[in-house]
Amino acid sequence: MGRMTEPRVRAAGPEDVDTVLAFWRTAAEGTSISDDRSGMERLIARDPGALILAEADGELVGTVIAGFDGWRCHLYRLAVHPDRRRQGIATALLTAAEERFVRLGGRRADAMVLQRNETAHFAWSAAGYGPEERWRRWVKPLTG
Repeated sequence: MGRMTEPRVRAAGPEDVDTVLAFWRTAAEGTSISDDRSGMERLIARDPGALILAEADGELVGTVIAGFDGWRCHLYRLAVHPDRRRQGIATALLTAAEERFVRLGGRRADAMVLQRNETAHFAWSAAGYGPEERWRRWVKPLTG
């Protein structure tokens, strides 16, 4: 595969939901309780600009969710198509996410990264993130 064009980074809209859900089945590690049309539509309606897409050569090649609740900056679903990894796409997405957080007044970003996803650990570390060992995520499903 030749060198791809520089990725175009933009906010997702409601018209992108099906494409993103299909993309995650290929590119994301694991699934989430919110990986459905209604969850995505709520995200886009509640926090426009939070779902950031990278496109190159006319196709979706990466995503990140940069959610800001007014208090904390949370990163989720950093995913790059397996055939497009190590080409600067994650860097472009994280730059866009961090710029969004700074514009909104955010002071520190955190990321949800699966413990078993060693490949992701390298990517996050290269981007300047590190594990926060003092904390553990506690969860409670609110449905079903």
